[in-house]
Amino acid sequence: MTSILIIAGDYSEDYEVMVPYQALLMLGFTVDVVCPNKRKGDFIRTAIHDFEGDQTYSEKPGHLFCLTASFSAIEPDCYDGLYLAGGRACEYLRLDDDVLSICRGFMERNAPLAAICHGIQILTAANVVRGRKLTAYPAVAPEVVMAGGEFIKVEPDESVVDGNLVTSPAWPGHPALLRNFVSLIGSQT
Repeated sequence: MTSILIIAGDYSEDYEVMVPYQALLMLGFTVDVVCPNKRKGDFIRTAIHDFEGDQTYSEKPGHLFCLTASFSAIEPDCYDGLYLAGGRACEYLRLDDDVLSICRGFMERNAPLAAICHGIQILTAANVVRGRKLTAYPAVAPEVVMAGGEFIKVEPDESVVDGNLVTSPAWPGHPALLRNFVSLIGSQT
């Protein structure tokens, strides 16, 4: 059975946790959503980011999401794909050495990896974007460039695929991001 690891945290973007979790379950995949220093059954608070005509997105309280696995118990090599949720959680998740190691492991074994919005901050901190084409929330573009990646500007509902890596700038890109991610997984399993 195909298994997917989703890394999220407090104040991950609500849709960027809920939508992939539910969509991947619907496809029959096993999906473990984890957060460092939290266990299965613990909750993370999510945030809803919306585009309402301001210079940046607005943020409102999201849902409580119940984690489906304990971060300390996962074996990353047992997963067929990794999905990095966006939102403010990425600011602190990118400081966690274990999270960075997991990302490096997926990139080293050329396993499918999807990242959306600010999730790309984790990849830049893991130093795995050098020479890669990817997109992100536009405010993350300078980090992508400084980390040696080629930032590709696309519409919010699009995604960019470069080898095993698929990225999208924001939650409107879920249809494209998830379609491309699932396609990469299908070619690996």
